[in-house]
Amino acid sequence: MYINELLDAYKYEQRYIQDKQIAHDLNVLPNIISKMRKGVRYVTDEEAIFLAEGAGIDPEIALLGCHADRNDNPNVKAMWANIAKKYNGIGFQGVTAGLLGIVVAKDSVINPISQCVLSILC
Repeated sequence: MYINELLDAYKYEQRYIQDKQIAHDLNVLPNIISKMRKGVRYVTDEEAIFLAEGAGIDPEIALLGCHADRNDNPNVKAMWANIAKKYNGIGFQGVTAGLLGIVVAKDSVINPISQCVLSILC
């Protein structure tokens, strides 16, 4: 789900530790963030734009990802993915992979201890 990646990117950029800090910024109850992560409650367009801007992500990409998340119909999801492909030429999967890669790359530069911990755990 794209929303988890968007929430994580916002959390990282704001240097937050807990999801309740995101909830405070969005002016929602902390359990709402949990519901968003589980797919029980979807992010509104306004929330997606706010999170994207706070994470340094193009709001249009965030809207595409969130609209794709909202649809259970595989045909509709495919249409949103096709729109994303036309938008950036690499497809929605590339966008989410790129976003995750940026977050991981920034983290590895800023916090080398996390790389050490990951290598121990793996």
